[in-house]
Order: sequence, then structure tokens, then C-alpha cells
Amino acid sequence: MNQLSHEIRRAALQRDTRRQFLRGCTTGMGAMWLASQGLGSSTASASPVLLDAHESSFPHFAAKAKRVIFLHMIGGPSQLELFDYKPELEKFSGKACPQEYLNGQRFAFIQGTPQMLGPIYKFKQYGESGAWVSDRLPNLAKHVDKMCFIKTMQSDQFNHGPAQLLVHTGNARTGYPSEGSWITWGLGTENQDLPGFMVLLSGGTPRNGKALWSGGFLPSVYQGVQCRSQGDPILNISNPKNVTRGIRRQMLDALGDLNRRSHEDFQDPETLTRIAQYEMAFRMQMTAPKVADISNESQETLDLYGAKKGERSFANNCLLARRFAEAGVRFIQLYDTGWDSHGASKDQELGESFKKKCRQIDQPISALLTDLQQRGMLDDTLVVWGGEFGRTPMQENRGGGSMAFIGRDHSPAAFTFWMAGGGSKPGFTYGETDEFGYRPATRPVQVRDFHATMLHLLGVDASRMTHYFQGLHQKLTGVKPAQVIKEVLA
Repeated sequence: MNQLSHEIRRAALQRDTRRQFLRGCTTGMGAMWLASQGLGSSTASASPVLLDAHESSFPHFAAKAKRVIFLHMIGGPSQLELFDYKPELEKFSGKACPQEYLNGQRFAFIQGTPQMLGPIYKFKQYGESGAWVSDRLPNLAKHVDKMCFIKTMQSDQFNHGPAQLLVHTGNARTGYPSEGSWITWGLGTENQDLPGFMVLLSGGTPRNGKALWSGGFLPSVYQGVQCRSQGDPILNISNPKNVTRGIRRQMLDALGDLNRRSHEDFQDPETLTRIAQYEMAFRMQMTAPKVADISNESQETLDLYGAKKGERSFANNCLLARRFAEAGVRFIQLYDTGWDSHGASKDQELGESFKKKCRQIDQPISALLTDLQQRGMLDDTLVVWGGEFGRTPMQENRGGGSMAFIGRDHSPAAFTFWMAGGGSKPGFTYGETDEFGYRPATRPVQVRDFHATMLHLLGVDASRMTHYFQGLHQKLTGVKPAQVIKEVLA
């Protein structure tokens, strides 16, 4: 520890020397640089670090949901093969697409006049609500009376990257906070020993990567923390060899002293964030491995989800989502890649590949809803399912427009989200698409409207959740008006 103390004194001396030089420059260049870095003023726009919900002005009113589990199927799952059954489309399969669906439209992979493509799989009605679900999701279909479908979601983006950013940050460009960051910034966490925002990946990493769970311009303590399914659950959470917990505590105390002195001098809010992150990491070393370890779950529970110890799978992540929710994590985000339904033959994409993806999610999501309900958690846990956009009712016309090619193109005009629990209306469908499932026939819903509704269920008025940045009071819902969809509230 003598060497550590020496290093601290040396670092402090160097810091003081740099500070004195910059402040003492007669040209004022040093002060200008400090100001440009946001370090020279105590009036920085970033909000203070809130590690407890009681320190903030949120919630605005009584919440129906305490937490969110968001299941994002990366790639845009085909609503026409899952939840939006269209008998008329089945009749027109193989016929030329009406020009009214093509004029003035932009597509990623459609040129000329494509053929219509009917639903590839069989549909059936389930439950008292009579919701249509395809035969690809037999387990999930049993839960339709818990689910609230929104059939007319719309996006203004038809490429994956921007569309995914829009769904999770409310903006198609990088640099904005994700919904999980906004929510933990406003509501805090129920467990001080775990992050308020956890991220779980299966099938690969989304093309936008960490931008989808970024804290953006909010203090970085609110960004999502990725949980790994192999090795340490969180990267670098274990101490290095020969570093005990006591030594780690001494190091953090010394580093905290330096950071607090730095904050006194420069009033940079990110310094407070850094202190909070270090302390959170120290507490997480004891808590996170226990919560992320599914080995103490009963075999009955593992079988319910189809989960297996040591695997990196969607099933394991659904079980982890329940464990994190039970431990007090505010927002749990699951990303499952591989849903981009292009194709070249019946053995690809909407064929065997699509069947495989459906099998991978059907049992685990069904188990998640069952498990939450049995534990009395579904009432205050909002489960959300969706992609970044839907798929077209016409097939792509690559490969000469042959019916052997059964892929669908990107379709931002209408796609399906569903919610369950957390104050959403069970056994209900909001909005209907036209006879081919291409455009809303009634009640279109913008992404910002969905965000406003989700925040409302958490007790937050979206128009009042703002953060001043670059001259604007920024919001998750953006600058355009956003409406709470009151019809989907229980």
C-alpha cells in the first residue's frame, strides 16, 4: 500500500500542476480549453447522478408497472407468419402486386412488380379473445388472453440500423439515450447492488451494438450493462489475481478521494458518475454472480424454460430476465438476432431458418409469462415483444421473381408489437391492418406513441421527462407530439 500511496500523491501533484498551468495562462487559452470540455463551469447541463428513485421527481403519478422486460427480435420478424392473419392475402398469393401498394414507395429489395405472397404457415384462433396465432408459436398461443396486441405499429425507417435505434432511443441517429437509460435515470433502481438496466444477447450482437443500450447524453451510470452467459456474468467483475476484496476497497477509497478533489475543482458531473460506477461495480462483485447463476434453479424451472446451465441461449436469457426482475432491476433488455426474413429457397429464412427461430423463442417466452404470473410478478412487470419493423405482403423479386424465392422485404408501414402484464389490457387487440396486412386500416401507432404509453404505465409523463442538452429539452419521445394509447391500458 506504500507504493499505492506514493502513486496517489504523484497523481495529485501532477493534477495540481496541470490545473495551475491551465488556469495561470495569461492568454486565457487554458480556461478556454477547460470550458470547451465542460470542465470549467458548475452550470453543466447534465443532471445529478440519481442512484435512488426517491431522490428524483419521478414518478409523476401512480405506476402500474415497476419494471420492464423488453424482448426485441432483431431483424424484423414477419407479422404475417406470426400474429397478423390475412385470408385475402392467401387468396392473392402468386398474383401481381396492385400498383397502389408500389407507387411512391421505397423498398430495400423490391423492383418492378413483385408477386403477392400468402401466409406460409397455418393460423388458428386461441383463447376467449380469439386472437389469431400461427402454428409456429404453439406454446405462446396459450397466453393470448394475457397479451395486448398492437397490430399497427409504424416506423419511418426501412433499414435495420436506424430502425432499431428509433425503437430503443426514439431517434434514428446514434448518440441518444436508450429507453432503459431514460427509465433508470428517472426512476432509479430498486436494488443498489445491481445496475438498473441490464442487457442480454442471444444469436449474436446487433449491428448497432452498444448504441442500442447507450446512456447517450445522460450520465453514463445509466447506460445498459451487458450480462454474459459464459465466464464472469459481467466483464472484469472478478478481482485480478492476488487482489483481495480488502485491497480493492482501499484502492477505491483512494481513487474516490482523487475524484472528489477533481469534482471540487472542475464541477464535472461525470466525475460523480465515475465515483458511483466504481462503487456500484464493487457492490456488484458480491451480488451479480449470484443473481446471474441459474444453477440454483430447480430442474422443473429449467425444463419449463428449456434452459441449460452454461449455454448462451434465448431460453437462458428469459430465465435470467425473471431473476433480474425479481432482484429489483428496473429495465431488462433481451436482443435475439436472426429474424431478417429474406431468403432464396424453402430451406432458408421463412423456411427452416424461420421455423428454428420460432422454436427458440416459443417455449422460453411462454415460460417467462407463466413464471412471472405464478410468482405474482406479472401484474407489475411489463413484458414487451417486437422488432424494428415488419415484412411486406409481396415477395422480393430477386431471382427473377420466382415463387421459389419466399423472402419478404422490410415493411415499416405496419408491424406487430405485443405487451403483457404491467397494466396493459389483457386479451385485447388495438388497430387492424388492411386486407393484405400492409398498411393500417385503423389506429396507426408511431414508435413515440408506444414510448409514451410505456412510460405512462411506469408512472411517467413523457412530455415532462426531459433533459437539457444542446439547447433543447430532450425527450425519449422526440420533438413531435406523442400520444398515450389509452385504449391499451387495463
